[in-house]
Amino acid sequence: MPLPVQPPKHQIRAVHTDTTVTVYQAYNPSIGLPTARDGRFPVAWKRERMTWIKPSFLWMMYRCGWGLKDGQQTVLAVEISRAGLIWALRHACLSRHVPELHGDRVAWKRELKRAPTRVQWDPERDLHLRALPYRSLQLGLAGEATARYADEWIVGVEDVTPLAREVHARVRAGALEEATALLPRETPLTVADEVLDRLGR
Repeated sequence: MPLPVQPPKHQIRAVHTDTTVTVYQAYNPSIGLPTARDGRFPVAWKRERMTWIKPSFLWMMYRCGWGLKDGQQTVLAVEISRAGLIWALRHACLSRHVPELHGDRVAWKRELKRAPTRVQWDPERDLHLRALPYRSLQLGLAGEATARYADEWIVGVEDVTPLAREVHARVRAGALEEATALLPRETPLTVADEVLDRLGR
């Protein structure tokens, strides 16, 4: 039997259509529940903070502990416009200094401070939330990007906390095939080389 093909080290994988991309966030129920109900963030959501969106369901599970961590009990699948995500990537800066991309550290810090979005490539996770040898995109939004996300990009919001709990229950029971079958179908997202190459791909 041939070995499964491992994804490239840096690749954006997501649930997506021709016009939308699904990303994940986790919030306190006081924020998450009204967001899911109304399809937009409530007044209590703090626009001045950087907010991180993640196209990987399992990386979100790693971050929020299957929706069990304090302040992250409501897991949201946020469907945003594909054009919005591409805008965010085009205006992003890597969150770490790479000399061959940024030149000296001072120039990178200047770009990082100016950029409305920042990119991190963190290890993807398996069903046991163990690190895999390839990376998953994390995208931080601030300033103009936060406003665009909240006011323009969101197409729909779904509370996927029940899905997180169900997948977790199957994992704990050792039913990994059943857990895998429940996972959102994330596939590679085509993004122009010119965009990804400057983000450390």
